[in-house]
Amino acid sequence: MERAGEEGGSAADLHPVEAPADSFGLAEINADPWAEAFAGSRLAPYALQASEYPIALNESVRRFLDRYTNDRRQVVGLWLNRSGRYLAMIRDVFRTSGLPDELAFIAMVESGYNPLAVSRAGAKGMWQFMAATARRYGLRVDGWVDERLDPEKSTRAAAAYLRDLYQQFGTWALAKAAYNAGEVAVTRAIHSMNSRDFWTLTRSRHLRKETKDFVPQIHAATLIGRDPGQYGFEVPYEPPVPVERVSVPPATSLGTLAVRAGLPADVLKTLNPVLLRGVTPPGLTYELTVPAGAAPEVLAALRIAAPPTVAVERRARPHLGAIHVVRPRETVTSIAHEHGLAVAEVLRLNGGKDRLRPGDRIRLTDVRLSADRSGQTATR
Repeated sequence: MERAGEEGGSAADLHPVEAPADSFGLAEINADPWAEAFAGSRLAPYALQASEYPIALNESVRRFLDRYTNDRRQVVGLWLNRSGRYLAMIRDVFRTSGLPDELAFIAMVESGYNPLAVSRAGAKGMWQFMAATARRYGLRVDGWVDERLDPEKSTRAAAAYLRDLYQQFGTWALAKAAYNAGEVAVTRAIHSMNSRDFWTLTRSRHLRKETKDFVPQIHAATLIGRDPGQYGFEVPYEPPVPVERVSVPPATSLGTLAVRAGLPADVLKTLNPVLLRGVTPPGLTYELTVPAGAAPEVLAALRIAAPPTVAVERRARPHLGAIHVVRPRETVTSIAHEHGLAVAEVLRLNGGKDRLRPGDRIRLTDVRLSADRSGQTATR
């Protein structure tokens, strides 16, 4: 989504940040998860003509089928292998949202099912959300947490966005084009060509080549993903990583908690890449992802004396007269979260200013109040 890439941009164009490794002694590789995914679905398994989800097989799609089954066969095999971790979850989220199962293959093209993928344009996660779109669909993105890196939460956001795009444009081809290029570009192309047929719009100057290639790539990935054997792929699907959630206090150090719970030191950081500082954010309890079966040990560790926290709450409170220089795409909300402040407090300190530009200087403390308190402390 809104990403920069080479011709026919794909998951291989993203900076290669590896997905979390299976380091917990999990079950052996699974069989084809799509056999189960399509079972009981309104979509006929692998019967493209009977599907309610239209798939074109034109020259553009055949070009990417040829590329995926020849030059990129090895990397496509890796994408299919990794997909086993997430397909069941994606299927459940999409069915709950009333979306076709096949939309799961958008993530194959966007990121190769890598929840840690990062594009040159700054899009992140399995669904390649830019920060502004992620926030619009309820994902937290700030200095503490980036929920674009959470596979399930980002999938729910992607489902909501795709549903909105389909309602706006009326076809899945146009919805997918808008997912990549944005609603404005697709609307301009429709008006320019006086057509709502995606393949006609590929002749419009309002769509970038990346977007013109994006939809046929997804069609090619869908054809392969629904029946890998037909295209010569023998896929050892990775199994999902079994996890559970535990509520932990604010400002909890993941490394310290893991050691106290008798877990590998880095396991909680691996399972919670959304926590950018390796610490749960200040101010609120947090639903932490832990290995399945480890909840009792984690809860016991939390009961040991004081919770294993780090001194981030003191650091989060800005020093006397602190000023924050606004960076691109920052908002009052993201700045408040980064510094452990209430949004209302930041607004009060800055005269209610809520429209920010890069380079603006935002006050984070009340200088007079801080000075008074500092003086009182010094005289004690």
